[in-house]
Amino acid sequence: MTKPSQELLRSISDERVLRTLMAARKLTRAELAIETGLSKPTVSESVRRLVESGLVADTGERTPGGRGKGRVGSFYSLAEDVGVALVMTIAPDGVTAECVDAYGDVADRTHHPIDSPAEVATVLPSVAAKAVAAHHVRLCTVSAADPVDRRTGRLVHLPDSPFLVGELDPVEVLSPLLHGPVVVDNDVNWAAQAEHAVLGVADFAYLHLGEGLGCALVSDGEVRRGHSGLAGEIAHVITVGPSGTAMPFIAVFGELGLRRPGSTAIDVPRLRAADPDVTARAVGGVITALVTLADPEVVVIGGTWGPALLDAISAECSRLPRQVDVVAASVEQPSLTGARAAALDLLRTALVSRAGSRTPRSG
Repeated sequence: MTKPSQELLRSISDERVLRTLMAARKLTRAELAIETGLSKPTVSESVRRLVESGLVADTGERTPGGRGKGRVGSFYSLAEDVGVALVMTIAPDGVTAECVDAYGDVADRTHHPIDSPAEVATVLPSVAAKAVAAHHVRLCTVSAADPVDRRTGRLVHLPDSPFLVGELDPVEVLSPLLHGPVVVDNDVNWAAQAEHAVLGVADFAYLHLGEGLGCALVSDGEVRRGHSGLAGEIAHVITVGPSGTAMPFIAVFGELGLRRPGSTAIDVPRLRAADPDVTARAVGGVITALVTLADPEVVVIGGTWGPALLDAISAECSRLPRQVDVVAASVEQPSLTGARAAALDLLRTALVSRAGSRTPRSG
């Protein structure tokens, strides 16, 4: 059996030390040895390498030590300039940017309101450029309230999508500003990932019921995006209309007069004042299709008006041929939360990879 190389062992040790510091923020070498289970000499060598690479730094803090208290210990933490991840959301109310450090803290946040989707093309690079000017941004995740082509990250036009940004390629726009990758996904997919982290269920459907209609399917713990990334676009799923006839889901709101003038966006205040049973019946038809095709254990209801109709939707689902639990979404700002969690994971992985490649301090 071939023994692992010394380089591989060093890489494993460095990763364990780095990830332990990411979780604990600052530790002495003795504490690192306890937390990682590595020997003190191994930890000392790992810390030395990580300091030389610019990933770890001596904080200047010392343990008391002396007079029977043992040797003085130095506290180490991640270096201040290791970089951050940029998290951006494109939504009807504007563009939001957060800079998240490797501890998971939001180091900076800005929101730029917009009056129309057409403004996104200029606001997005402007907001990103300000974040990059203030921080060492290594990578970016983007949440968009539009369908997203999974192969390219471009926003996709579909009939009856209420928030149409236009021909926009966030990867193309943002990549020149950054040192790393740009990952773009639909806002409902990000929301489902955030819900998965707290739900503890591997197979569920996430229904977004707000000004727009969307769905994310999670199977075996993974969001299923489909061939081109458009899985879960439920606006044209056939369901039960107000008069009992079959029609596309989005058309139900037109029949009920619950669309905003000149738009397919749903008028949420008017919907809340309408008969919930008719709307719940249409939602029940969509859930029937989801249960039939995807067999989720739970259907999570999110969005601006969906959770408020949970009782009516649950009552409707209780009459379906195949039963499924229906629960309200529990994560606040779900799309941003999901994109932020992914950005943090990518940032930590990037730092570990840098340690493994022995990138010099200036990298």
